[in-house]
Amino acid sequence: MKNTPAEGENHPEPHAGGFAARLNWLRAAVLGANDGIVSTAGLVVGVAGATAARSAILTAGLAGLSAGSLAMASGEYVSVSSQRDSERALLARERRELAEAPHAELAELAQLYQARGLTPGLARQVAEQLTAHDPLAAHAEAELGIDPRQLTSPWHAAGASFLSFAGGALLPLLAITIVPSAARLAVTFIVVLAALVATGVASATVGRAPRVPAIVRNVLGGALAMGVTYGIGSLAGAAGI
Repeated sequence: MKNTPAEGENHPEPHAGGFAARLNWLRAAVLGANDGIVSTAGLVVGVAGATAARSAILTAGLAGLSAGSLAMASGEYVSVSSQRDSERALLARERRELAEAPHAELAELAQLYQARGLTPGLARQVAEQLTAHDPLAAHAEAELGIDPRQLTSPWHAAGASFLSFAGGALLPLLAITIVPSAARLAVTFIVVLAALVATGVASATVGRAPRVPAIVRNVLGGALAMGVTYGIGSLAGAAGI
């Protein structure tokens, strides 16, 4: 007998603005963590290819962690601030149009719903009811694809990027400085690749996307970065640079 989920136990589909907001947070967090893992791993592995001095490796790693975290945070802040400014300008224009020409805006909203497949009468009824409830939200979502109640905070995005980059960067930094020199490169490679598998799984799971492509992209990118930087560091060390 085929089991069916009981009422209230079904898995909800990713509707509404909350899912879009979660994807925004996921994007910032995963991008920050991946960048922290890969860039710091590449940096410390490259330095380790040139010298076995733990202090040099640690200094380079800490510098990379600090600079990368701040760069990610500032970049995310600027990006989200620009997006938020654009969204606010569009909302202000929509608010002004609603105040100056409410009937024309209502007709425009009805036409949008009609273009999505509703009959003219039903489209008009839906437009009227949504406008009566919250005119700005109704028009902004239908016309602009913006939920005025869920604008992304640039400070939150910057903080998430800073913390995720720093957290990712700590993994290769600790691995290569704590482990004895004879095994530090092998352990660092393993730790980094395992961390990239984990971030690939996390991003795919929360985003409800296939896991294998996300994992493969992460692992190949990290392995390539470490291999290239180690080769450069080894050449530099051999040349006495």
